[in-house]
Amino acid sequence: MKLDPPRIEQALSQFPAQQVPEDHPVIPQFNRLFGDHTFFIDADGLAIVEPNGRDEGGAETGRIVKLASWVDDRRTLAPHDREFTEVVVIFSKAA
Repeated sequence: MKLDPPRIEQALSQFPAQQVPEDHPVIPQFNRLFGDHTFFIDADGLAIVEPNGRDEGGAETGRIVKLASWVDDRRTLAPHDREFTEVVVIFSKAA
């Protein structure tokens, strides 16, 4: 899921991570491996937000999905099968 700036801010307010900037040199490789997404780095590795329906109030939600994990102290990422987490972010209707 590609997020616009307001949704990136909303996601980051609910999920402790950093966005990988769109102009970062690794983005083309991530896009080839994982598709066109907004990518986030956290303490566990690389993640994206996937659509997750709507909450009871009608707001769109997204689930955090892990794509790669850190494998050493040098912060080398190792891709793995998509790992759907229990973390769900809620996007306000204004986004």
